[in-house]
Amino acid sequence: MQFAGSHILSVNQFQRPDIEGIFSVADRMRPYAHREKVTRVLDGAILGSMFFEPSTRTRVSFGCAFNLLGGQVRETTGFEHSAIAKGESLYDTARVISGYSDVIAMRHPESGSVADFARASRVPVINGGDGANEHPSQALLDLYTIKSEVQGRGGSIDNLRIALIGDLRFGRTVHSLCRLLCLFDDLTVYLISPQELRMPEDIVETMRSAGHKVLETDELEANIAHVDIAYSTRIQEERFDSKEEAATYRGRFRLNQNIYTRHCEPNTVIMHPLPRDSRAGANELDNDLNDNPNLAIFRQADNGVLVRMALFAMILDVVDQVDREARSVSWYIGSRY
Repeated sequence: MQFAGSHILSVNQFQRPDIEGIFSVADRMRPYAHREKVTRVLDGAILGSMFFEPSTRTRVSFGCAFNLLGGQVRETTGFEHSAIAKGESLYDTARVISGYSDVIAMRHPESGSVADFARASRVPVINGGDGANEHPSQALLDLYTIKSEVQGRGGSIDNLRIALIGDLRFGRTVHSLCRLLCLFDDLTVYLISPQELRMPEDIVETMRSAGHKVLETDELEANIAHVDIAYSTRIQEERFDSKEEAATYRGRFRLNQNIYTRHCEPNTVIMHPLPRDSRAGANELDNDLNDNPNLAIFRQADNGVLVRMALFAMILDVVDQVDREARSVSWYIGSRY
């Protein structure tokens, strides 16, 4: 695809060479994300950050990524702090905010809403999550993490064995990830969920049509025994009609160190898009996994900055300029990586 000036609304926009291109640029962003160098390539540019649903990692990492490229961020969080609370349409909001911004990152609770917004925007828009529909940048950083983790063990995304665990019905991160996985070859995918929270059938059929072996099951332990990646998700409480309904599924598929040791291969990588639900009775990834070197959830979150830096650099067409203004940092870096 042509990235310069383009919206990023769905993973369906990408072909495999596009993914490889994004990952190549993300690799080049590592010195800047790790504070080894500073670049001001987007000096003067403004990101309009519009998050109408709660967000920590996605909202902050988009802003961090833009700042690390030298740009500035202007934020709107929640409906109550926007003119939408006064009845303004998405169309009018898009026309106004795109006049103040060079690129917009947006999250909204309704499926298809970000695409509607983008049709009225005068600048590129990146989908930061639209209801239970998609989350393209999360899928990209998940795939980048998978690639990084399995390559370190001599593997590749082709021929991957992966278990997706939890709320697969409402989990937009796994919806987008599954669509991206269809660009690769000969995968074995275990979809582990309660019957009521199964992956949407159209996504399952798309994966099978891509030649992947797909098994749907509600049994956890037997189906994480021979996988490269165990990708857990929380119950998407905000998508249910009531908290009480969501609570009936919470804690159904808990992974802890004991289960991992007894059932997983020694190098199985543990992933989660975060936040993990650490409340009693939920805790889909137990805290006793925190010292497990195969717990990749924080490396996964770090990779979000790399991938989002790459998207900004490609959309605003500055990839070849990033290094021109590079300099060393002048402050104490610490040992965050």
